[in-house]
Amino acid sequence: MIQYVKESYEELTNHVTWPNISDAQKEMVVVVVFSILFSLVIWGMDSSFEYLIGKYFEFMKLK
Repeated sequence: MIQYVKESYEELTNHVTWPNISDAQKEMVVVVVFSILFSLVIWGMDSSFEYLIGKYFEFMKLK
């Protein structure tokens, strides 16, 4: 386990290419925008299903 941690640390410090701060900020903006849009789509679908199920049970109640 100790050897694995040492090798992992060595890999991260010597072989991983880290983005510069401006690239990281641009990518963060893309992730935030996508997350907001995705959450709005999920909210819209949830609201639509809630409305449809409510109408279904209201219709069944009248029968």
